[in-house]
Amino acid sequence: FWGPPGCGKTTIARLLADHTNLEFEQLSAIFSGVPDLRKAFDRAKDRRRIGKGTLLFVDEIHRFNRAQQDSFLPYMEDGTITLVGATTENPSFELNAAVLSRANVLTLNRLDEAAIDLLLKRAEDEMKRPLPLDADARAALVNMADGDGRTSLNLAEEVFASVDPAQAPLNRERLVKLVQRRAPLYDKSRDGHYNLISALHK
Repeated sequence: FWGPPGCGKTTIARLLADHTNLEFEQLSAIFSGVPDLRKAFDRAKDRRRIGKGTLLFVDEIHRFNRAQQDSFLPYMEDGTITLVGATTENPSFELNAAVLSRANVLTLNRLDEAAIDLLLKRAEDEMKRPLPLDADARAALVNMADGDGRTSLNLAEEVFASVDPAQAPLNRERLVKLVQRRAPLYDKSRDGHYNLISALHK
């Protein structure tokens, strides 16, 4: 899965495991090394012996070096694991050709305003009360999330925790003071750089 932060890569992988009756196992390439991979492969082999499959989800898979990426190949080929990798970087440049040739690349986009609003409604259902925001402030919060579902929920959580339900709903100005504006994603050596340049040109 190739897409920006907060677009649902991990959630989709979990749903995929549930719907295919596979054991969901998650690793982060930032915090995992060769010993962690070996242990994950061993657990998957043990499950396979009793007829249970494994969906191995690797977050930030582009952070693994070539040798680490190559270690997936035999287990992908013999069916020990179903590998689902998540990356915010272009897989064509960041992943081994051998891994890519055995995988499908699905591109995910930032969430649109309707999807962010739906997440906020679910948060309201969970909290059993509406967000204490007027219409203008609610639109501002959706805008601050910048297509990132995780950020939208973090902002909502901050508002719920900071505003007494008995208070009048926040307007845009008070909301901005409360949460501060989220800075756009920027990394001069990665895709964010080119996306920002493209946006400025447009």
